[in-house]
Amino acid sequence: MSALPRYLYTGLLTLLSPLAKKRLEKEKVNELSARQRAGHISPSKKEVVWAHCASVGEVLAAEPLLNKLLQAYPEKQLVVTTMTATGAAQVRQRLPEARHYLLPLDLPWYADRFIHTLKPRLAIIFETEIWPNLLHSCKKMQVPVVVANGRLSNKAFKAYKKIRPLMAEALSKVDQIAAKAEEDAERFIALGFPKEKMQVTGSIKYDLQPPTGLQEQAENLRTEWGQRPVWIAASTHEGEDEPLLEVHKKLLESYPDALLLLVPRHPQRFEEVAELIKKAGFSFSRRSQQDPVYRQTQVYLCDTLGEMLLFYAAADLAFVAGSLVPIGGHNLLEPAALETPIITGPHLHNFAEIAALLRQAGGMQEISQVEELPELLIRLFQDTESCRQLTQAAAAVIEANRGALNKQWQLVESFLHD
Repeated sequence: MSALPRYLYTGLLTLLSPLAKKRLEKEKVNELSARQRAGHISPSKKEVVWAHCASVGEVLAAEPLLNKLLQAYPEKQLVVTTMTATGAAQVRQRLPEARHYLLPLDLPWYADRFIHTLKPRLAIIFETEIWPNLLHSCKKMQVPVVVANGRLSNKAFKAYKKIRPLMAEALSKVDQIAAKAEEDAERFIALGFPKEKMQVTGSIKYDLQPPTGLQEQAENLRTEWGQRPVWIAASTHEGEDEPLLEVHKKLLESYPDALLLLVPRHPQRFEEVAELIKKAGFSFSRRSQQDPVYRQTQVYLCDTLGEMLLFYAAADLAFVAGSLVPIGGHNLLEPAALETPIITGPHLHNFAEIAALLRQAGGMQEISQVEELPELLIRLFQDTESCRQLTQAAAAVIEANRGALNKQWQLVESFLHD
């Protein structure tokens, strides 16, 4: 298979690398993180298993599988890479035994440095991350690669089809893919992945288990906040916070003591969102500053990393954001697993399969525009039976789709036997 597409890709990345450097400077990335982005890491004395999870959602999905690995192979060093600071925080909180690095930029000299230092026994890539030079480095250094919980959204598939020769060459370096659904498997195969190396196992996201003690922590928060209606706007993006704050203003007309937990998706927006709350005239507290939540507090800005499940567990109703703007939504199974009734906007293309199952089962409520949200929140706060039906239906969807974890674990373990 021709390497020309990868050479062209590398040339383009090299030309664009000054822009990447500027972005890192803009995001105030520290020197250690910048070095990691260039592939500078510390060698391990133990044999390494490397897992890559793009961000928070992938870390949460990967956690049960990676915990199995830690329990079954305590003599090995688990190394987890992420693309984001929020993902890094989730790794440190949920997988404290793992070593974390930021994934290097996909330039061959960075990729070679990273893989040569790491010397992993196995690379496990979660979901959609296809990095041609990193995969090529793995192949050169005889590191087997497994894609776990393989997912290709229709949007990603259309984009990858335009560069199919590059994707086919990259996927030729992958040993096995465990796809979450038939449609994902078909898309990987259409990009050039061999059918005989493909398994359809279902999604391990359905095997999410809330951490021990989480419900107790949530109950402690609710005791601190007092008896009041609480809803969460989770993982908000630019263009969502202001309309959701307007929704809360309308809700306060019916429930003057209602509390909104506002959780921006990206930490670089925390200050911006704090200014929006202040500008809107709300009384608010900030989680990062350990502000108390008083009776008069109307908005709690949850500007910390790695606590999303706690906030879901502490809320009466969950609006999963990224769905009012064409982002494509976020993981609907997290509030479902915590028995918090789910509301979403119309843009759900990144979680179309999960959304379809929940919709069919009556396990979530959808709005077509944000103006519908105040009335829906009021109705659900008043109707505990409807909330119970929503959470039971969502729980049934999760239970019916469990089992992928064991199938994917068997695949991973087959590469670790001596």
